[in-house]
Amino acid sequence: MKAPFYRFIAILLLVIPGLTATYGFLAMKDAFFAQFNLEGHFLWGKFFLGLILFLLGVAFIGGWTFFRDRKRNYLAPRFKPKRRK
Repeated sequence: MKAPFYRFIAILLLVIPGLTATYGFLAMKDAFFAQFNLEGHFLWGKFFLGLILFLLGVAFIGGWTFFRDRKRNYLAPRFKPKRRK
């Protein structure tokens, strides 16, 4: 009974950063296209908040994928941990 619950938690750990990155991308897109509106000003605060959220989400998912691939030995030799001589 524990295994399905742990898999659900693991999926949530990937979905939440994915949603964060998605919201960040949409915030950046909205800030960029707001300058073409009638007011014509750029929303810098919304853009930088979106950029931070996007980078955090992508970095978390990329780091998780890198760690998993390193553990399963899928990486190129230059990314593998160095062995002591």
